[in-house]
Amino acid sequence: MRRKIVTGAVALTMLVGFGGAASAAPERKPKPPKPTEVKVALPEGQSNPSIANGVGVGSLVTTYTSSGLGPAGTNTSAPAGTPERYVDFPGGALPPGVTLTEAQSINALRQISANLQAAGLTPRDVISMRAYLSNPPGSDTADFAGWNRAYRQFYANTDLVTGKVVNVPLGTAAPAPPLYVNPARPARVTLEIENLPVQGWLVEVEVVAAYRHR
Repeated sequence: MRRKIVTGAVALTMLVGFGGAASAAPERKPKPPKPTEVKVALPEGQSNPSIANGVGVGSLVTTYTSSGLGPAGTNTSAPAGTPERYVDFPGGALPPGVTLTEAQSINALRQISANLQAAGLTPRDVISMRAYLSNPPGSDTADFAGWNRAYRQFYANTDLVTGKVVNVPLGTAAPAPPLYVNPARPARVTLEIENLPVQGWLVEVEVVAAYRHR
């Protein structure tokens, strides 16, 4: 009789234990984007993050992928095949503190903007970006800081909390209004590579943009 009672007590204890685990609140999983939704995952606790953690697109969202584009060779006063050839500031002169990579990046992002416009899109529609950087002459590493300053001139330059435009620096100048006001924060990767396909290029950019449901 005692043996049956003990066995029953153990069985009851195990049942309660399993019952407690079963009654725990299930883990809430993020919902996938709706068919016509572009769902951007942003870093928490930041009012002005540079990039998104990731972007989800619904099954009915049409996307556009640009080819890799670099800067235009607008500075004809510089020799062909040199980085200076792809500086599009007036007279090919760099403003104070502006690096060659920064100048070329601004140029390349303008080319991306024109490419998007031809497809009926704008930089605000960009959801993903991939940038390739090559080392400037005499440098052992790519100029990520210069690229990031140029990037902020076209992307991620509004405060998510207040909605106000965030001033950004050009070279070593004091922060000023960006060249293109844009709240979009694409998912982004930046890679340092040895060579780019055009001699003199220090940056090449490709993007994916979404035709948002209207």
